[in-house]
Amino acid sequence: MTHAPIPGYRYDDPHLPESPVTAGDLEGLTAATLFSDTDVAALKLAGEVLADQTEQILDVWYGFVGSHPHLLAYFSTPEGVPVDAYLAGVRRRFGQWITDTCTRPYDARWLAQQEEIALRHTSAKKNATDGVRSVPHVPLRYLIAFIYPITATMRPFLAAKGHAEEEVEAMHQAWFKAVTLQVALWARPYAGAAW
Repeated sequence: MTHAPIPGYRYDDPHLPESPVTAGDLEGLTAATLFSDTDVAALKLAGEVLADQTEQILDVWYGFVGSHPHLLAYFSTPEGVPVDAYLAGVRRRFGQWITDTCTRPYDARWLAQQEEIALRHTSAKKNATDGVRSVPHVPLRYLIAFIYPITATMRPFLAAKGHAEEEVEAMHQAWFKAVTLQVALWARPYAGAAW
């Protein structure tokens, strides 16, 4: 089964610029988050478990954002009117991000995609992908704060297929590490030389 291309999704684009993050930088971050081959295996299983639950996960996450006007503002015009097309475009890419987090190798291409995601939260590229008029950037504090809800809300979905508790815990911990690792990468454009 083939899926229609996701507008603005550039993971496999050969013209996607390389990340300035080196393999050594990534190795340091994976060590700092205790991310190991065991987590890679647990994420692979998580990818299988979550594959048919993506829309329900996004419903939870979008419900969370939509219930907080100060968060919905980042998907709205400067006057505070939500931009439905923007929310829909980001949603498709966000769903693919769940799959990519679980199934893609964390290599140079993955780093390039993480850099692209990072820049799309900053004034360098926010709004450009979808051609919308919205606020100019998402504050770094919210990317960091989102680690918790994006992790905590995932556990019921990981447990939904009847896996043993230790498998669910392994998948959940691997997801937590993967999200933390990615947010650390997304902080790079905000931090500049301090990163």
